[in-house]
Amino acid sequence: MTRVGPGRLVLVVGPSGAGKDTLLDLARAMLRNDASVVFSRRVVTRAAAGEPHDTMDPDAFERAARAGAFALTWDAHDLRYGIPASIDAHIHAGRTVVCNVSRTIIATARERYAEVQVVLVTAPAEILMARLAARARGSDDDLARRLARGEAFADFAADCVIANVGAPEAGAALLTAAIVAAVRPTAATTRSSASAS
Repeated sequence: MTRVGPGRLVLVVGPSGAGKDTLLDLARAMLRNDASVVFSRRVVTRAAAGEPHDTMDPDAFERAARAGAFALTWDAHDLRYGIPASIDAHIHAGRTVVCNVSRTIIATARERYAEVQVVLVTAPAEILMARLAARARGSDDDLARRLARGEAFADFAADCVIANVGAPEAGAALLTAAIVAAVRPTAATTRSSASAS
């Protein structure tokens, strides 16, 4: 199977409470005048509660998935998530598409797309706990269970790791730099790790 290209897919992953949506919102604003970068909204089977996504009820989601409406789908926390198939047109056109996804679909994405970059946004457990407690979203699981799932990222291999522990603007600058590097890679581009402190 020919993988989708020549554009790139930037997958942003990380534990609950790491601040992925905050950094993505800021990076989107920083790159708003760059037509070569597209930020894709997720479709989720729950109402939006502070995070940007489109909502679809479970039955409609299943029909849409069967009809090929999604490029990538996954299940988590008793919900269904999807990235619209429209990202393929952007990637065919040579653009870079940025998505907030689950780490569980990275292998599938690498099979489907020619160029995939993974950015891990993370933070120490005590910061994750404080953020999750402050968020208090009704659909969130028990905090201890969510933190335990976050431990799966301890040895996770990513192309770029952002420790989101300081001002959100600092983390967003690092994310923006990673996206721009994906748009305009150089021979010197390598795996990197940075702290937004």
